[in-house]
Amino acid sequence: MPKTEPFEKHTERYEGWFEEHEAAYQSELEALRRLVPTTGYGIEVGVGSARFAAPLGVQVGIDPSEEMLEHARERGVEVVGGVAESLPFKDGTFDTALIVTTICFVDDVPQTLAEVARVLRPDGALVIGYIDKDSPVGKIYQETKAQNPFYREAVFVSTEELVDALETAGFSDFEFVQTIYHWPGEIEGPEPIESGYGDGSFVGIKATR
Repeated sequence: MPKTEPFEKHTERYEGWFEEHEAAYQSELEALRRLVPTTGYGIEVGVGSARFAAPLGVQVGIDPSEEMLEHARERGVEVVGGVAESLPFKDGTFDTALIVTTICFVDDVPQTLAEVARVLRPDGALVIGYIDKDSPVGKIYQETKAQNPFYREAVFVSTEELVDALETAGFSDFEFVQTIYHWPGEIEGPEPIESGYGDGSFVGIKATR
């Protein structure tokens, strides 16, 4: 099954998750807000329905799912159909690139990071948000992913694996934030946002070259 198919078929279920888990979503958003630059021209790779791009002021989004892009368009993001491994943009187009949860769905992580490096300006920043596979939530997602249409095809990564891949792609100067210390369905208010990683299940990395 193509990884895009669940997002085409279950778009409303995807949207519903954010409404049902508002506190967890807002905690993730606030963590990323600490890393995403507030100025410049940005793209979200794997923009989905723009639940992150729109509130974070990221102007452009790319995604292979047309259903998701319809929602992103409605949220005011300029959308492009395509995949992370082959970004249809010229070298040095963007000041910022954002990747949220998408890293576990791409077919080729090194190629994705190489493409992001290519379309970023030399002083541009990449921000990645993801569920760490070694975290409590990450472990549960892996154990139960056969029952989840979105995560069935996902390949979760650890922070160490991601840092290695980023360094190979030429990134350095890492900054980390973390949040989500409980199961998302049990979170009723804002979760703490701390620097570093290893305790929170949702990790954000900002990297430059």
